[in-house]
Amino acid sequence: MKRTIRDLNNIEGKRILLRCDFNVPLDNFGDIMDSSRIVASLPTIEYLAKKGAKLIICSHLGRPKGYDKYLSLFPVAVYLMKYFPNRVKFCNKVIGPVVDKAVSQMKNGDILVLENLRFMEGEEKNDPKFVDQLAKLVDIYVDDAFGVAHRKHASNYGVALKLPSAIGFLIEKELQVFEKAFKHAEHPFVAIFGGAKVEDKLDLIENVMDKADTIIIGGGMAYTFLQAQGFNIGDSIVALNKIDDAKQILQRAKEKNIKILLPVDHVALIKEKDKAKKTTELERGMVALDIGPKTINLFKEEILKAKQIIWNGPLGKYEDPRFKKGTMKIAKAVAKSGAYSVVGGGDSISAVKASGVAKYINHLSTGGGASLKLMEGKSLPAVEVIDTL
Repeated sequence: MKRTIRDLNNIEGKRILLRCDFNVPLDNFGDIMDSSRIVASLPTIEYLAKKGAKLIICSHLGRPKGYDKYLSLFPVAVYLMKYFPNRVKFCNKVIGPVVDKAVSQMKNGDILVLENLRFMEGEEKNDPKFVDQLAKLVDIYVDDAFGVAHRKHASNYGVALKLPSAIGFLIEKELQVFEKAFKHAEHPFVAIFGGAKVEDKLDLIENVMDKADTIIIGGGMAYTFLQAQGFNIGDSIVALNKIDDAKQILQRAKEKNIKILLPVDHVALIKEKDKAKKTTELERGMVALDIGPKTINLFKEEILKAKQIIWNGPLGKYEDPRFKKGTMKIAKAVAKSGAYSVVGGGDSISAVKASGVAKYINHLSTGGGASLKLMEGKSLPAVEVIDTL
């Protein structure tokens, strides 16, 4: 069992490096468009601050190549000031004399937000020198950045090997949710998978095969499975090098008496005319970009019988209004089902929020890649290195 912040004793006055995932979307004016990732870490921040720790918060934002003023964490610091008035300060550096001075001036319960970790080349490389520079700032390391827990970066992996460590409430909750969903599943258990790339989901489907009663496959990845069954898919996306894998999965599901549902009709783009068309037959020049009405009803019928649902990946190109109906309808069906529901992956969560039913979903995971790894039955490197009890 990993040590959590509840297990940290006598932390008053201790300097704690808290790794958060504040990779939030910003508009053209630098305002935060979706604060859910910040809000998710507030309980951890509040707990440590109330215990009198000196809290140094670090995070990445976007994928900068060196310094980028449009990807500064200053807006995040300003946002935190609303929750912790007179206690939050921002430092426009990650390491160096300016940071050292700011840390030395901290009082118990103070919060210092460092600049974007990815402005530093050593962050993603897990550079030992950068690790040492971060580690020397503090006494204890706490990881609450579930969104990057599948990465081995300096701030979430290297530092954890150097210091006494623990996980925050956000990571603790994520781990508990996925353990419940996969080790203590309720049945009927329906798994819904979408997205464009079938190669990203094969391990996931294999792992779920031993646990789920029904697997629903939509999105671009469905057309590799349909071609494996001999259907004409027109010009729809297909991973030709994964056809045999798809055939094996379909055969295994049949042997295990697991139901796999695939689209039976489609909303396709007619490339020549740039128009959308509902169809049961895909011909050359047609690209399927959403599930059709018959498929929606087929999927909904199974979803409404479920006691537990996990969902990763949209069922169409939902960002295009012409191809969003399938994903929106399925999101509403998941909410209506009353099943214990877990949604992982940024696109899936965006779709759920867009459909207006987010409050009816039991858990919206804060990590796309990390949640995918857990669904695949794999461990998370940044969690593995945290101290155990």
